[in-house]
Amino acid sequence: MTNAQNPHAAETADTALPAEEDVAQAILTLAAQEAGKTIAPADAALALMGPAQWQRALPAVRRVAVRLALEGRLVIYRKGKPVDPQEFRGVYRLGLPRED
Repeated sequence: MTNAQNPHAAETADTALPAEEDVAQAILTLAAQEAGKTIAPADAALALMGPAQWQRALPAVRRVAVRLALEGRLVIYRKGKPVDPQEFRGVYRLGLPRED
């Protein structure tokens, strides 16, 4: 099927995944705006790719979130508690380290 036959093919092909540095910047910026609160990974993906493509960015958001957590720049939460960034599963949220 050519692009003329599939109007969504060009949209998908032309929308490259964001660079990891852009993903990190989006996560940290959103987390800073919600100081003291957490953000959903989907929030960062939506900010990066928009409503039509955000789901494609979720693997990159998770990968970069793990890297930032290992660097101590981000905390990954599951059920409201910090989790090991290399071993968590399921639904999670992201937040800046707290200065308690």
